[in-house]
Amino acid sequence: QVQLVESGGGLVQAGDSLRLSCAASGRTDSIHTMGWFRQAPGEEREFLATITRDGADTRYAYFVKGRFTISRDNAKNSVYLQMNSLNPEDGAVYFCAASRYVGVPTVRNMYDFWGQGTQVTVSS
Repeated sequence: QVQLVESGGGLVQAGDSLRLSCAASGRTDSIHTMGWFRQAPGEEREFLATITRDGADTRYAYFVKGRFTISRDNAKNSVYLQMNSLNPEDGAVYFCAASRYVGVPTVRNMYDFWGQGTQVTVSS
């Protein structure tokens, strides 16, 4: 099993930046890809970004490309999401996810492990 713990969420103003972190523990050797999703109240959980084990390949949802950057530090078993130019529509619970799939999955059901989420609120 793999445990994921997110941190870094909070309340920010429109235009601000925020950096989310996710620390993995347990059978981290089984993880290939790590990603970020978010879920707003009443909405489906949506894909944001993903990164391969070696960091060589990433994928982004079109609506965050150019504003959000995913990165990972395997020595720390961690993945990060740098979010810039935040707007109120970015307010949601942000989830870290890990996949044993070798590739860059962008769909929820290809991820095997999930964190509990961290709340991001953006005021206008």
